[in-house]
Amino acid sequence: MYIFQVLDEVINIESNCYGLDSIIRVIKEGIFPIIQLIIPIILIVLCTLDLGRAVISSDDKENKKIIKRIVRRCVYAILIFFLITIINLIFTIVSNITENEDLIKWSQCWNYYSEA
Repeated sequence: MYIFQVLDEVINIESNCYGLDSIIRVIKEGIFPIIQLIIPIILIVLCTLDLGRAVISSDDKENKKIIKRIVRRCVYAILIFFLITIINLIFTIVSNITENEDLIKWSQCWNYYSEA
């Protein structure tokens, strides 16, 4: 009995995706991991270079600008790293509070492929 329920759920989810399941997989398994890992690493490397410049420089005004830029880049790196979690949270909230069938189906499709 349980197998039929799971099979029925998979068929319903795949029909909800309107043929976009391959695009969702590319986004969630290809693009998002690259964004989630590579961009924060690049930002941290740039912060390290800026910090080295600030140490070498003796100008206090320039050092304040560099420190401001480093803090901003670190915040961006943290936000980008948690981008997938934030997007999944938004889709889950939308599916729980909306009564629009299309939004619920899209949210179920998105969340199904995040678990797959």
